[in-house]
Amino acid sequence: MILDAKKALYLLLGCFLISSCQNVQESKLEEELTSLDLVNPFIGTGGHGHTYPGASAPFGMMQLSPDTRLDGWDGCSGYHYSDSLVYGFSHTHLSGTGVSDYGDILFMPTDQPYLNNGADGKQGYRSSFSHDQEKASPGYYEVDLLDTNIKVRLTVSKRAGVHEYTFPDADSQYMILDLEHRDELLEHEFKPISKTQFSGKRFSKAWAANQMLFYYFETSHPIINLDEIDQDQAVYALKFDNPNNEKVTIKIGISAVSAEGAKNNLNTEIGNKSFDQVLEETQALWKQELDKIEITDNNLENKKIFYTSLYHTMLAPNIYNDVDGRYRGMDLKIHEAENFDYYTVFSLWDTYRAAHPLYTIIDQKRTNDFINTFNAKYDEGGILPIWDLSGNYTGCMIGYHAILVIADAYLKGINDYDVEKAFQAMKHSSVQDHLGLKSYKEMGFIPVELESESVSKTLEYAYDDWTIAQMAKEMNRQEDYKTYIQRAQNYKNLYNPQTRFFQGRMRNTWFAPFDPAEVNFNYTEANAWQYSLYAPQDISGHINLMGGDDDYEKHLDQLFTAPQQTSGRHQADITGLIGQYAHGNEPSHHMAYLYNFVGKPHKTQERVYEIMNTLYQNAPDGISGNEDCGQMSAWYVMSTMGFYPVTPGSNQYIIGTPLFQEVNINLENGNNFKIVKEGEGIYVAGVEYAFAKAEQPQSLSKSYIDHSMIMQGGTLTFKMSETPEEWATRSEDRPSTTIEDHLTVSPPFMASGEIAFAKSTQVELQSIDSNATIFYRLGYKGGFKKYEKPFEIDKPIVLTTYAERDGKKSTAINTNLYKYDDRLTIKLGHKYAQQYSAGGDQALIDGMRGTLDYRSGTWQGSQNQDLDITIDLGNLRAITTVSTAFLKDQRSWIFFPTDVEVELLGENDNIVASKKVQLPETGKEEVRAIHPVSLNFELTKGVQKVRLKAGTAGKLPEWHLGYEHGGTAWTFIDEISIN
Repeated sequence: MILDAKKALYLLLGCFLISSCQNVQESKLEEELTSLDLVNPFIGTGGHGHTYPGASAPFGMMQLSPDTRLDGWDGCSGYHYSDSLVYGFSHTHLSGTGVSDYGDILFMPTDQPYLNNGADGKQGYRSSFSHDQEKASPGYYEVDLLDTNIKVRLTVSKRAGVHEYTFPDADSQYMILDLEHRDELLEHEFKPISKTQFSGKRFSKAWAANQMLFYYFETSHPIINLDEIDQDQAVYALKFDNPNNEKVTIKIGISAVSAEGAKNNLNTEIGNKSFDQVLEETQALWKQELDKIEITDNNLENKKIFYTSLYHTMLAPNIYNDVDGRYRGMDLKIHEAENFDYYTVFSLWDTYRAAHPLYTIIDQKRTNDFINTFNAKYDEGGILPIWDLSGNYTGCMIGYHAILVIADAYLKGINDYDVEKAFQAMKHSSVQDHLGLKSYKEMGFIPVELESESVSKTLEYAYDDWTIAQMAKEMNRQEDYKTYIQRAQNYKNLYNPQTRFFQGRMRNTWFAPFDPAEVNFNYTEANAWQYSLYAPQDISGHINLMGGDDDYEKHLDQLFTAPQQTSGRHQADITGLIGQYAHGNEPSHHMAYLYNFVGKPHKTQERVYEIMNTLYQNAPDGISGNEDCGQMSAWYVMSTMGFYPVTPGSNQYIIGTPLFQEVNINLENGNNFKIVKEGEGIYVAGVEYAFAKAEQPQSLSKSYIDHSMIMQGGTLTFKMSETPEEWATRSEDRPSTTIEDHLTVSPPFMASGEIAFAKSTQVELQSIDSNATIFYRLGYKGGFKKYEKPFEIDKPIVLTTYAERDGKKSTAINTNLYKYDDRLTIKLGHKYAQQYSAGGDQALIDGMRGTLDYRSGTWQGSQNQDLDITIDLGNLRAITTVSTAFLKDQRSWIFFPTDVEVELLGENDNIVASKKVQLPETGKEEVRAIHPVSLNFELTKGVQKVRLKAGTAGKLPEWHLGYEHGGTAWTFIDEISIN
C-alpha cells in the first residue's frame, strides 16, 4: 500500500505518540504494561477516523473532550489531530460518525472575559495548544493552553465529570460557559443557585431534531461577577475568586431528564471525591472491561492497536438513564428503566456486522440491556430505531438492523428481555410502507425510480428478513418462517446475469449505462463492486447464481485487484481501498472471508493479514475510515483473534488468520476461551480445539467455529505455516449459508427494448433463473402468453410479466412503455452528469416524470451550468404552451435556477416569440419541492424550434454548509412539454 505524504506524517507523529500521548509512565517495562496503558486514544483522531481523545467511562453518558473544530465533516467528533487551536471542552461527543451533533455545554478557562470564540478572526477565548503538552488515556485527558499558560485536566464517571484548571497566577481567572457552541441552539438556561452552584439546560437541533440536555455544576471557588451576567445571552464569562491561586475544580453532572437529575448524577457518582479518586475509579472500570480479552505477544505496536480498538468498541452505545433509572424516551417523555440500563447512539448499519457480535461474546448482560432498550423504544416511538441519537429517530441509513441484533442475540441464547415483544417489534418494522418497503413487499425488490439506494436497501432488507426467519424457526413460528425465508431470497431479484453484479432495476430494465466502479444513487455509500458480494444469508446460493466456485473466486480476485479509482459522485466514506474493496466503509467488511466458502482459505488469510497490517496503525491516521461507533475497531478485534462473524444470526464465525501468540477471552459465565498460535507464517495448516475439561484436543477440519464452542470455554490452537496449506479446502469443510426451504422464483426483466421510444421497440425478456418459463401480457385485457422470442411494440402500453418454475410463480411486474413524438429531436448546449442522466439526451422529451427524490433516476442534473436546450419540432407548428419542472433539495445542493427563458424559433432560427420568468429562491428550508414552470404564448404559428434556457444558482450561498468548500449548485430538470 502506498502512503501519501499526509499519512506518512501521521505515522511519524504516531511514533512520538507512543510515549507522549498516553498517561503511561516511561519507566514501566514492557511486560509491566497493563491493558489500560496500551490504549492510545489519539488513534483515529487524524485522517477520516473522526474519533475524540477525551475522557469517557465505558459506554458512558458523558464524553468530556476538547473541541478543536466547530463544523465540517472531519470535525464530526469535535477534534482533529491536524488542528492547533482549541475552543474549549464540551461534555458530549460522537465517536467516528459522519455527523457533527453533540459538543454540548462548552467550558473554557481563560484570563479574559471573552464572549467570542475567536473563530471570526477577532480576539476570543480559543487558545493554541501543542501535542507535546497533551496526554490522554482511558478516562483521562490533559493539555496546556499555550496562549494563557493554563493547564487543563479532565476526568469523568459515567454521567458526570471533573475539570481541573491550574492558572499561572491569581489574577484574572475566568471560565467561559458557551451554550451556543456547535449545533443550532433551540432553548437554553443558565441559573446560578449560589456562588458555587449552577444549573441549566441546552436544547439543540442538528441531525437529531430534539436534543435535550440538562446540567448542574459546582465550582471549588466562588464566582464573583454574577451581578454582571446577562441571563438572556448564551455565552457567559464566570470569574473565579481565587486569591491563593489554588487549583480550580469544576464538577458537573448531565442528564436528559432534568437539572435535578444532573445534580443527582453528580452527587451519586462523584460527590466529595477528588479528581484523582474519580480518575482511579474510572480507570478501574476501564481495566475491568479491557481485561475481558488478554493478549500475549511480543509485538507491542499491535497490542496497542488491539487495546485501542477494544477501547473504541466501548465508547458507544451510551447509557442514557440517570442513576435513579429515569430517562427521556423516543416520545420525549420521562420513563423509568426497570432492571436494565437504557442506551442511545446506535449506529446499527455499521455495528450489526462485528461490534454487536463482539458484545454477544464479551458483554452479554449489556446486550440484554440493548435489546430491552429496543423494546422500550418500540413502546415509546412505535417502531424500532435505525440510527438512534439522543433519544431521537434520525431517519439515517438503511435496513432495520435492530432486528438483526435481536435475532443474533436470541439465537445465541441471550434472552433476558420480553422475547415476544421483541419478535412483534421486528415484524412490525418489516411491514411498513416507507423507505422502499412497499415496493419491496409487493415486487420483491425496490425499483430505482421509486426509491434511492434501491440496491443496497433491497439487499439489506433481505438479510434482515432472513434473521427474522431464523428467530421464527427457533420459536416454532412456521408461517412467519415461511414468509421471511421467502423474503430473504429477494436479493436474487437484483442479480444481473449479464454483468454478474447486483444492479438497479429501473422500470424493469437494468439501470444503464452500468459501471461497477461508479458511485451513484443506487447504492449506499458504495458502488456495485462494494455491494457485489452482499448476500450473507445465502452465500452458497449466490455462488450458484454466479456460476459456481471458480467464477465466484474469480470475482473475489478481481474485487481486490481492480483499479482503485471510483467514478461518479464523490463519496468521502469510500476509503481504505485495496482494488475496489473499501475497508474504510462497512459494506466490504465481510468480503475477505468469503474465500473460505469456495475452498480457498489461504486467500482469506492473505487478505485478512494484509488488511490488519496495512489499514490499522498506531498513529492519528491509524484507521482507514470513520470509526463508526466501534465497527471499524470491532473488525480488527475479531479478526486478530482469528475469526469473524460473516453472517450474524448463523452462530458461525469464519476462520481467518490469528495475529497474536495467545488470546484469552474471560467470559461472563466464568469460562475462559483461549486462542493459541503455534509456528510462524500467516497460513493455517491445522486447527485443534480442546474443551475446557477435555484431556486431548480434537482436530478441526472446518474453516469455521460455532458460538457455543467459545462460550463453553476451551483452547483453540492454530498450527501456522509460511506456505499455503490444504487445510479446510474440501467441500465438506467449508462454511455454508444456504436457503433451501420455500424457494422462490425471481420475476423476469427486460433484457433489451426501450421504455420510451419514438416509433417502436423490440422487447426481449429474460429470467434470472434459466430454468423458469416467462409469461407476458400487453395491456390489461386478455390472458398471458408464454414468452418464446422478442416481440415488437409500437404504441404506449402496459407490459406485465411473471416467471414460473415447478408450479411456483414469481411476482407479476407491470411496466409502462411510453411513445413520444418521433418528429422531435433535442440538442443540449450544456452537459449533464452521467449519474443523473435520466437515460440520456432524450430524457427530457420521453414522457416520464420525476418524483420528489432526485435519486429516482428520472431527473437530469447539471452542476454549475446554465441550461441550454433546443428541441426541433420536425416541422413548422403552432405553439401555445411550453412547460417543464425543476427540483429543489438544498441539503443535497440542488437549487432552483434563477430564471427560465423560452424562445420560439422560426424556420431560419429567427426568434418568433420569447418569454422569461424569475423563479423563487430556493431558501434555507430543508424541504424537497418541485416547481412547475409553464409559459403561455398566444397562438404562435411557424415555430420550428423551442429553445429553453435556465440560469444556474451558481456558488452556494454563505448560509449553506457547502459554501466553505466552494460548493456550487446543481440544477435538476424534468420533462419538457410543448403544446
